[in-house]
Amino acid sequence: MFRALTIAGSDTCGGAGIQADLKAFSANGVYGMSVITAVTAQNTMGVFGIQDINPKMIESQIDVIFEDIRVDAIKIGMVSKIESIKAISKSLRKVDKLPVIVLDPVMISKSGFNLLSKDSKDTLVKELFPLATLITPNLPEAEEILGMKIENLDEMKEAALRLKELGPKAVLVKGGHLEGEATDLLYDGKSFLILKQERINTTHTHGTGCTLSSTIAANLAKNMTIEEAVRSGKEYITCAIEHGFELGKGVGPTNHFYELYKKAGMIE
Repeated sequence: MFRALTIAGSDTCGGAGIQADLKAFSANGVYGMSVITAVTAQNTMGVFGIQDINPKMIESQIDVIFEDIRVDAIKIGMVSKIESIKAISKSLRKVDKLPVIVLDPVMISKSGFNLLSKDSKDTLVKELFPLATLITPNLPEAEEILGMKIENLDEMKEAALRLKELGPKAVLVKGGHLEGEATDLLYDGKSFLILKQERINTTHTHGTGCTLSSTIAANLAKNMTIEEAVRSGKEYITCAIEHGFELGKGVGPTNHFYELYKKAGMIE
């Protein structure tokens, strides 16, 4: 059984964060474990509060996992404080041989709530980017990190090159915020891979970034190449978005288990 660890924040309504990561791990055949960095108060209407976990507890959660259990991949999501980022870096740097790491630099929620304090951005880049096998910023996140506007494919390529210089082995720039097709760009340090998908007309997209990055991590845990992991992850999230559903009064979640439920005859 392949195993993946998510290091991220908790989402009370279950569509994003730790909850989405564990669902995506399970749906893709990987056993999921978790280190919680923060607890949020949120629903489909937005994020209404964050309480960060004590950095010592974050360290302890990571340490006890690696003292006992083989980890095949790590996904890192929301870490909002400098102290939390440093705690993660400290614990991971103690590991003799780190597994592959997918870092999703979560900064702003879909409702516009700041999930990463501005003073933490530089620490995230300095401490965690060099540990990452792959980083998966969306366009607003890439713009915030680099201080540039990204409005077309050429600018996505420029952003990928600049992000790669910050330390990760590979970069996936997610272009969902552009008009037209949903276009993502993978740069592995040698060449670009453009991944296009017809845009799905739905409002139920809560947790798409978390789900994609954790799916890629699960695929890497199963010894896929980065290109294979990203291609497969793109197919999975596209299906999950296509079958997203209404949950509350706002933005509903993606459907993590649609294909499994269909195979089991639970849905038509």
